[in-house]
Amino acid sequence: MKTDMVRVVIADDQTLLRGTFRALIDSDPEFTVVGEAGTGREAVDVVARERPDVVLMDVRMPEMDGIEATRLICAARPETRVLILTMFDLDAYVYAALRAGASGFLLKDARPGDLLAAVRTVSAGDALLAPKVTKRLISEFAGRPVPRRAAEELAKITERETEVLTLIAKGHSNAEIAERLHVSLGTVKTHVSHLLGKFEARDRAQLVIVAYETGLVSAAGVLHRD
Repeated sequence: MKTDMVRVVIADDQTLLRGTFRALIDSDPEFTVVGEAGTGREAVDVVARERPDVVLMDVRMPEMDGIEATRLICAARPETRVLILTMFDLDAYVYAALRAGASGFLLKDARPGDLLAAVRTVSAGDALLAPKVTKRLISEFAGRPVPRRAAEELAKITERETEVLTLIAKGHSNAEIAERLHVSLGTVKTHVSHLLGKFEARDRAQLVIVAYETGLVSAAGVLHRD
């Protein structure tokens, strides 16, 4: 096994589905499956033992659900990325999973190529947030009259970084942000890196949470600082 391969753990209570995912992931020379788990508790234990780069995590599992398992895994091993797998369209899980530390979401009926691309995306440190996921976050926060984080936290970032953070929260890619702000892609990447550092965020998914919880972005639009 090459040492630079992306190490993956599959956590799902359906044995057949785990086998299908394993065969698909192991078919790609960039990836190797280093462990499987049939419960949330097993997932936490397997990750502690195998130290994978990516975990494919089912939401509904016995003993411990995927949200709680994600929270424990991300707290104990921040470098491991969790990709949430579900049969459902995630209405009830998006916010909770992101708060727990998940880096993205994927429906179980996704095409094989999409699943491999998702693993590749989160293993590179990027978030997998489709526009429909961002819309659900907006809906979630529309019912929260008081931000859960202090708006004063935004004082640590520049006006340009505020613009970048706002666009990230609205689901724009780096390339789209560069086009909107008329700057280079490298400049956007630098701003994103600074934002990750200033908010001690794991990835873009966590920056989305910051934007909503400080009130920078709301269902009604963007709230500008004085």
